[in-house]
Amino acid sequence: MDDLTVLLSPDSLKGSLGATDAARALAEGFRRARPGVTAIPMPLSDGGEGLVDILRHALGGELRDATVSDPLGRPVDARYLVLDDGSAIMESAEPIGLTRLTPDELDPFAASSRGLGELIAAAVTGGGIREIVLGVGGVATVDGGAGLREILDKLPVPVRVASDVHNPLLGPRGAAAVFGPQKGARPADIPRLEARLASMGFAPEITRRPGAGAAGGLGAMLLSMGAEITSGIELVLDLTGWHDAVRRADLVVTGEGCVDLSSTEGKVVSGVCAAADASGVPTVVFGGLVQPDGADRLREAGAIGVIPLSGRPTHAAADLTDLGSTLAHLTNVRIGTATR
Repeated sequence: MDDLTVLLSPDSLKGSLGATDAARALAEGFRRARPGVTAIPMPLSDGGEGLVDILRHALGGELRDATVSDPLGRPVDARYLVLDDGSAIMESAEPIGLTRLTPDELDPFAASSRGLGELIAAAVTGGGIREIVLGVGGVATVDGGAGLREILDKLPVPVRVASDVHNPLLGPRGAAAVFGPQKGARPADIPRLEARLASMGFAPEITRRPGAGAAGGLGAMLLSMGAEITSGIELVLDLTGWHDAVRRADLVVTGEGCVDLSSTEGKVVSGVCAAADASGVPTVVFGGLVQPDGADRLREAGAIGVIPLSGRPTHAAADLTDLGSTLAHLTNVRIGTATR
């Protein structure tokens, strides 16, 4: 059978391979093993790393940049994408991301979201922006958006926040407790960060909203300023036309660096599994590492197989090419039989 159509929709494998490169490696494997296959690279993001590149890959647009503050106030150049319809696509991690700091610079008390406010202001000042789609993953801040509010009294255009988390602002599942440690907070720092967020005066209905705890509480500030928070993966699936593409596919392949329970909570792989299953298309998931509990949940969400790679980040591209070659030899029925 040379009429197999495969939709390749991975997330990035953080620290080793971007989503676009991962999709290309899979496509190379399929085409190498089965030249007649139609392999469609359609990489995805859930609002975290790579959102700008993913939407540029799918929709085109013009990359722009602005000089703004990093989390510690130093000048950096931050990119954003402007689409033909006047939408600006931004990642909060561009100005204030964890990757802007070295491990010994992480400081959740000093890190500020000011640079994101500057980026929004610069984009709108440049003209022609009617709305902003903002991915809020991977920031170094736990300031509840206080720095952003120093720059913006109000949001200058409508903002849709693409989030991959459902956490409230406060409590055991809140911004300080869950995300503080990755931003440099020690156990003794968590109550102090929690108290700082609680003192910011957000209305109770804001603090309890799913996504208020995103990006160190930046979600709560954006909500209080009138932004809309939505599922990042659902937003990206809609913007890229993925739902139309999957209706022409016989198989979907998705995956990420580590498949675990968090993969089932608003991430690319769970969103793809659910959407493909709703369209009656089988999905295979890969992971650089695969935890059994995450794999079980993804099977419940519709995945017909969850396949671990070698676990070696430097071999990720080769692993995905090999995976594509292996899957290319299987019919849909055999895929379901071989990988369940």
